[in-house]
Amino acid sequence: MASLVLVAILVGTVVLQAVRPAYRLTVVLGGAALSCLAAALFGVGTTRAIFADVPWDVLVLLVGLGFLTELFVATRVFGVVAAKVTRLSRGGPKRIFLLFTLVMYVASSLVNNLTALLLVLPILLILFKLLGVGKKYLAWTLGVLLVACNLGGAATPIGDFPALLLLGRGVMTFTDYLMTAAPPTLVALAVLVGWTLLKVRPERELVRDPLTTRLSLAVMAALYRRVRLDWRRFLPAVGWLVAMLVAWLVVPPSSGVGPELVCWLGVGAALLSSPKVGENIIRTRVDVEAALFLLALFVMVAAVRQSGLFAAAGQGLAALPIPAVVQLVLFLLAAGVLTGLFSAGPSMAALLDVAEALATRLPPAAVYVGLALSVCAGSSLFLTAATSGPMAQILTERAQLTDEQGERVRFGFFEFLPVGLVAFAIIQTVAVGYALVLVVTRG
Repeated sequence: MASLVLVAILVGTVVLQAVRPAYRLTVVLGGAALSCLAAALFGVGTTRAIFADVPWDVLVLLVGLGFLTELFVATRVFGVVAAKVTRLSRGGPKRIFLLFTLVMYVASSLVNNLTALLLVLPILLILFKLLGVGKKYLAWTLGVLLVACNLGGAATPIGDFPALLLLGRGVMTFTDYLMTAAPPTLVALAVLVGWTLLKVRPERELVRDPLTTRLSLAVMAALYRRVRLDWRRFLPAVGWLVAMLVAWLVVPPSSGVGPELVCWLGVGAALLSSPKVGENIIRTRVDVEAALFLLALFVMVAAVRQSGLFAAAGQGLAALPIPAVVQLVLFLLAAGVLTGLFSAGPSMAALLDVAEALATRLPPAAVYVGLALSVCAGSSLFLTAATSGPMAQILTERAQLTDEQGERVRFGFFEFLPVGLVAFAIIQTVAVGYALVLVVTRG
């Protein structure tokens, strides 16, 4: 009974916050409080025990890397990169698509993908407004950009929440995750880009006038001619980021210096390199919404874990009269679908306990990297499955883009859906196939 009530609170909270996003934090914090109350009344565990089960190291990583992202924002590096990419594209639709996709993949692998999107996408939308854009081209370009954000986040242990959770839980080292997860994300991105350019060919609907293209690029150059990289802040920030990456790669977990401590020390040193800016970032740029949302989510998941449901689910999966490899495939497919419905945070936090049961009988890398890729697939299925999706929709609506005939072009749930279905199929196939390869090679 206790397990059912706690699961109902968790699922009901996740659904309600998705339906009423304006009250997202109120809903999840209320759900966390109800979970603690239910756990206490049913004798499952005290609030202190539930909070002791919260992965605070993951929150330290999340907040610390958010500070580092804001420091990079202060250097204006994103605006400089986007402006240079615009010039390199020379207004060509294929080059715009390829270059911006690559930029978003790389940026999202190192910093918060939502921040990268907020800084790069407006520049792309201005370019579209000047050049004119078709419905199909807009949908596939922005859609693939969002998927590239998800894949970039899954490529490294610091790119997005699911990978951060794996790193914080200590189930995979930084080096092992990076070397194992980055290649399949590149494969998935290459297949998606190739499918878009060779099969969909969204640029065919566009009619380009060389004079308009030259004028548009000249306007973009004039708009961003005064954007200069702040080298005085950029170099120390890059230096400390590199030092953190090296420490994550070479410092063994047995030393007691975990990833969260490396992040804490490295980000602190980076902020001290620009003390005035660093202090302002700490005082004003904390992503309170993300931290509180994940804290509330961790509390609800910890309450369910205290009830023993996740352990029972893992045992039930192990007891199925099918080979362990088939269990893994079913688990990864379920993870992708659940993420598409409930988003990456709740899915990864809940499924990781079940994954740990599978990892006792199969190579851990196959289970955990397969799970991270499946969560990435689910995040790419619907526009609402990842935080960056609704934000891209809002920014596009504000841009009021039109096609060559002067008609408004939109980017919403149904415009993204064809891209999402293709991306989900590609990434989920790569996730399952790659996990099976790891089972064979590491089993």
